[in-house]
Amino acid sequence: MKSFMSRAVLTGLLLGTSMLAAAATPAPKGAEVSFVSLKNGDTVPQEFTVKFAVKNIALAPAGDVTKNTGHHHLLIDVDELPAKDTPIPNDANHMHFGKAQTEATIKLAPGKHTLQLELGDSGHMPFDPPIVSKKITVNVK
Repeated sequence: MKSFMSRAVLTGLLLGTSMLAAAATPAPKGAEVSFVSLKNGDTVPQEFTVKFAVKNIALAPAGDVTKNTGHHHLLIDVDELPAKDTPIPNDANHMHFGKAQTEATIKLAPGKHTLQLELGDSGHMPFDPPIVSKKITVNVK
């Protein structure tokens, strides 16, 4: 019985994952995300404001399923984009802006840091294909 339950749980997890992968929100044609106030190589203080912009897509809070909308996620010192079939994490390296914010004040330790934006759909899932900015490096003094 225990083996049957384990297989049933595993099957349910695999089915749920495959359904999520199949349900990826298509990216609107020409959709872009970018930084407004920062450029690659900029030197910034430990606390600074980051401004975000979008093109060919509208912003909406997380949970809003209006077509062709999404919200920002700021990826800090992330080497690889989040997996396309799971929600974008919410941790120190993946900041969520689920209220459709277009700017934030962040604080980073001195040194070099990479920043990249990724738009998520109503459920924090990456679009297909992902809508990401160019990765930039900032020097925090």
